[in-house]
Amino acid sequence: MRKEDCFFLGTVVAKYSFKGEVLIKLDTDDSEAYLSLQSFLLEDDSRLIPCFTTRVQLHKSQLLRVSVEDVKSERQANLMIGKSVYLPLDQLPKLADDKFYYHEIIGFKVVDSHQGPIGTITGVNDTSSQVLLEVKHNNKQILIPLVDELIQQLDKQQKQLYLSIPEGLLDLDS
Repeated sequence: MRKEDCFFLGTVVAKYSFKGEVLIKLDTDDSEAYLSLQSFLLEDDSRLIPCFTTRVQLHKSQLLRVSVEDVKSERQANLMIGKSVYLPLDQLPKLADDKFYYHEIIGFKVVDSHQGPIGTITGVNDTSSQVLLEVKHNNKQILIPLVDELIQQLDKQQKQLYLSIPEGLLDLDS
């Protein structure tokens, strides 16, 4: 499976016991949605390696305590620490019509409530504290903060995101 066909679930942050259990810090708001996790993909040297679970339970709020088939020792668990965990995109929990995953809106048109069509979303930058939409506008890339207060409507059928962009924001990139 290719990484492009997957979503980032979290990172193995520690071993839990001498029996090879590991703790996965989840990158999600709903940890309980993954309590029935039967397998995951572990990134190792740019490859995704399938891992099958034998037991999964919640540990604190954002951690999953996982027993992995064929991982029976601390040494084996230590080799997993720091590695990223992925799942296929088809395992993403379904969202309400007015909610979206960042990867879903790439290619959507951005329409401003005052200026009309702005451009096309080419990416979502979520590496800093402020999530930014990367939008192709007049053959340039502009960045628009993705905050709930700016979102007016999401039309998944028409692939359009309606925003109320603060006055002057588009002028900053001119």
